Amino acid sequence: MRTATVLATLVTTALSLVLAAPAQAASTVDYVALGDSYSSGVGAPGQSGTCLRSNNSYAAQWAARNSPASFQFLACGGAVTDDVVKTQVPAMKAGAELVSITIGGNDAGFAPTVITCLTSSDSACAAKVESGKTYVNNTLPGKLDAAYKAIRAKAPDARVVVLSYPLIFDTTSVLCEMSIAKRKSLNSGAQVLDEMIKSRAAAAGFVFSDVRDEFSGHGVCSARPYLNGLTVIPPQNSYHPNTSGYSNGYLPALSGAAG
Repeated sequence: MRTATVLATLVTTALSLVLAAPAQAASTVDYVALGDSYSSGVGAPGQSGTCLRSNNSYAAQWAARNSPASFQFLACGGAVTDDVVKTQVPAMKAGAELVSITIGGNDAGFAPTVITCLTSSDSACAAKVESGKTYVNNTLPGKLDAAYKAIRAKAPDARVVVLSYPLIFDTTSVLCEMSIAKRKSLNSGAQVLDEMIKSRAAAAGFVFSDVRDEFSGHGVCSARPYLNGLTVIPPQNSYHPNTSGYSNGYLPALSGAAG
């Protein structure tokens, strides 16, 4: 009986240590969130400041759940790759162990492309998307490489998680603020952008985490969208993840890739 009691105590202690390990490990990690509006939390409630950061963003949610040793929330709505290099990376704590980022969408003309598709014909929308694809194929690779190089220089040993963008639209529903043709054009642009980001992240030795699976079936105009459609108040929420998108789309993608 005494032997059984001792064994039970040892097993219970071991299980307690195993279950506590993730929290202890996370508490030693310095985490930095870089990037644009898809990282700052635009689209969700609670945005504040000029960078429109929200505690409902995937980055802030991950920090709240994992209690890292430190958390720098440097992502900023409207950011492009040059902002990462010139503003965000210089503000990073040297030697961070975990870095997350979404970047490239604004470089490729996300906002003006969406506006064109909202206000113009199917053909004008398709032409604008094709112009964005040309930029993504010819110019964006160098921009991404420069941003990733700057991150690696500041945090040489960090696990850097590069997250993709979702395909914004459901293309099966009939009722929507954009035609099916426009929705398909915009989704095709997002596909090209994500594949380029994936390629350059791999070249940099970073971890690419694709959110397209998490958002599948939850595009704008679907029955349970993870993204906002066109919004008037506040306008910047248009075509950005809602709270469900950050909690059920981006957060699992980061958690699974954070290691």
